[in-house]
Formats: sequence, C-alpha cells, structure tokens
Amino acid sequence: MTDAATSPGASDAETLTPLAVTPTAGTNAAHELGDAVPDGVAVFSGEAPASKTFWANLNHPFGLGLLLTLGGLVAVLLGLAFWNLSTIIIYVVFALFVALGLDPVVTWLERHKVPRAWGIVTVYTAFALVFAGVLLLVVPALVRQITAFFTDLPTTIADFQKSDFYSWLSSTFGAQVGDIIKQIEAFLTNPSNIASITGGVFQFGVTIATTISGLIIVLVLSLYFLASLPSMKVSLNRFAPARNRAKAADLTEQITSSIGGYLMGMVILAFCNSIVAFLLHLFLGLPFPALMGVLAFCITLIPLVGSVLYWITATVLALFTGWVPALIFAIIYLIYMQLEAYVLTPKVMNRAVSVPGALVVIGALVGGTLLGLLGALVAIPITASILLIIKQVFIPRQDAKL
Repeated sequence: MTDAATSPGASDAETLTPLAVTPTAGTNAAHELGDAVPDGVAVFSGEAPASKTFWANLNHPFGLGLLLTLGGLVAVLLGLAFWNLSTIIIYVVFALFVALGLDPVVTWLERHKVPRAWGIVTVYTAFALVFAGVLLLVVPALVRQITAFFTDLPTTIADFQKSDFYSWLSSTFGAQVGDIIKQIEAFLTNPSNIASITGGVFQFGVTIATTISGLIIVLVLSLYFLASLPSMKVSLNRFAPARNRAKAADLTEQITSSIGGYLMGMVILAFCNSIVAFLLHLFLGLPFPALMGVLAFCITLIPLVGSVLYWITATVLALFTGWVPALIFAIIYLIYMQLEAYVLTPKVMNRAVSVPGALVVIGALVGGTLLGLLGALVAIPITASILLIIKQVFIPRQDAKL
C-alpha cells in the first residue's frame, strides 16, 4: 500500500517540473512565431514585459535602434523629395483648382444638352479668346504706361511737391517729408536699383520663361483634370467603405461644387473690380488706367482684404495727381465696395460654403505666407472643405455618442 500510494505522488512530483518550465518554452515559441508575449509569462521567464517596451525594446535594442535610424533617414529623404518637387506640386494643385473652377461652367453646358467633351472645348476656346484679347488690348498699353511711369516720375513728383497736400504734409511732419520724397525718386530713377530688384536682366528673362512654361503646364494639366473629373470623383469615393460610399459621394460633390463656385466667383469679382478701377482712372484723368486695372484684378483676388488693399493703394497713388480726384476716387470705390459686399458677393458666391470672417483672414494669411497669391486664393476653399467635413462627419459622430 505504501509503495502504491507513493508511486502516484512521485509521478505527480515528476510531472510538476515540466509544467514549471513550460512558460519558457512557450515564450521561445511565441518569439519564434512573432506573437506578443503576455506580461506575466515574460516576467516569469526573466524578460522585459511587452507593455513596458513600446519605445525601447530591451530584448532587441540593436534592432530597435536600427529601425528608428532607418525611419529617420526615410523621413529626411521624403522631406527633401517634397522640397525638390514643391514646384511641380504647386503646378498640380493649381491645375486641379483651375479644373474645379471651370467645372461649374462645363456642368452648366452639360445640363443644356452639350456633351462634356464639347463643353470643355467650348470653355477652353472661349478662355483662350478672352485671354488673347486681354493680352492684345492691355499688354501694349501696360508696357507704354510702365515706361511712361518711370519717364514722367520726376515731373510727377515735382507736381506733387507743388500741391496743397504736400504743403500740409510738410507743415505737419516737417522737412523729413521732402527727404523721403527725394530718396524715393533717387531709388526709382536709378536703373541699377530696378535691376537689383528683378535680379538682373538675365534672371528676369529666366523668370518670365519659367512663368510661361508653368502656365502651359498648368493649362495642359487642368485640361486633363477637367476631362477626367467625374472618374476622379468615383475613384476617390471607392476608398470609403461600401456602406459609406453614398455619403462620401455626396460630400465629395458638395466640396467640389463649393470650391468650383468659390474660385469662379473670386475671378468674376476680381474682374468687376478691375473694370471699375479702369473706368474710374480713365474718367477721372488719373494716370495709368490699364496698369491700375491689372493691379486691381491681381490684388482683389486676395479674399476679404484684397479690395481694401487696392482701395488704399490706388487712393495713395491718386494723391500724386491731386487731392480732389483722389477723394472722388476713394468715395466712388468705397461705394462700389459696399455694393460688392452686400449685392454682388451673395449672388456670385451662392454655391460656396460660408466661412467665418476670422477664418478667412487666418486662412489667407497662412496661404499667402506659404504659397503667395496662389496660397491666399486656395486657402479659403480648403478651409471651407475642412469645415464641411467637420460639420457632416465629425460632429454627427460626436453627437451619436451618448
């Protein structure tokens, strides 16, 4: 009986030893299979717990250091590649926004039984004719007026010094006003200063050639984007899960329609500003009407603050002619700004998503700092798209949480 009773106990004791070392064997097997080791098993086997080794794997320090180093090198290489390709990225983004801006016109032609291909041909032909007409009408006058500006600058400054406004400035601020005027005249009448601003004749020619080639690239890319925009939307929507594709398609349509309507509206409003500025300079006898019309178009493309900037700039330049025409210009253009803000903008921007004024200013400043005029132009539709996504995706998800 004693031997029989002892035998099971001995066998049980003998079987306890393999069970005690089983976790170590399991740990090695788990390591070989690449599975995560539980904290209790890792502590029992003398290894570092998995939950404590997220940032520094004490079991494989060399592999972790190599992985982090390679990750840092890849990040640096991607940053350098992005920096070197920044010009091409700007071309692509600009072409995409041009396509989105022209898409409402093509869509309108499609609704009037015009095939999309012929609609695109019609839009680009009309755009080419308008652009050629503007070049033929404006560029010669613009060149003459720029030349006349620098040629007549001494006479203009002399007439300004005889005006009552200059007398008021001199009596108010003292003799330093005359010194500032002389320094400005000396700087603008010195060809070497103008050459230094433009980087020299060679650099100026390179800049013009780069600009023309960039415009051609943007034109060709925008043509391809405009032609394939419907298929691009479908491909983009397929990244969303099947159950959410209908909502994603609706959101994509709203975003593209909003961006297209906004960009087209900005161009229309800037064109109206340029026409008003040109006519005011022409009828009031102010110098360089064509030049000021082109300047008005470029400046008023800047959202929200563009019209104010041009109003201040043009009024200050008009003071060189006389305070009476400058005052008339300032009053009439200020009235037009109110008309634009309360009548034209609501009608033109009826398809665009409204953006709070503070975000408009912040977006324009950020975009202008990063990409100049192009950045200021595209910052607002990007901000509107982000707001639309927040309103229709993020906020409903938060509201659904109890």
